[in-house]
Amino acid sequence: MNSTLRSRCAKAIGAGALSVTLLSAGTVGAFAASPSATAPNPSTTGSAKPHTTGTAKPTKTGSASRSPMAGVSITARVNKSQVKAGQSVTFTGRTKGVKVGTKVVLLHLHNGKWTALKSSTALKNGSSYSLTTKLNTKGKEQIRVMAGKVVSPTITVMVK
Repeated sequence: MNSTLRSRCAKAIGAGALSVTLLSAGTVGAFAASPSATAPNPSTTGSAKPHTTGTAKPTKTGSASRSPMAGVSITARVNKSQVKAGQSVTFTGRTKGVKVGTKVVLLHLHNGKWTALKSSTALKNGSSYSLTTKLNTKGKEQIRVMAGKVVSPTITVMVK
């Protein structure tokens, strides 16, 4: 019985050692294949021009890797999610990456198409806007805000 226990322990230790060896060899191979391990480190000789990041620029090639609308967004909030027909509703929000003075328009979904409502304004300093409109059609109104080519997420207002 004692020899059986020793045999099992020896097999377990051998299997563990083999597993560790295979895992470490795989890890070394993964690091050797990664581009960061083979890429040279940048030098600080001062001959290179500084690289700026944070703003997306449109590309002329039309590649899908970088969108011209990256970093551009608009938020929208409504003061009342349920109103009576003919009652005024105010939409407010902020934009990011949209030029001050850009026209901001309310859109609603009508017969499967987004159409503009008669409410519009210009984007104020601080990238904020406020739009007020009257909703006359009873039912669920799907509304979103558009500034330039940027649109907000859809907001549902129930008109009773």
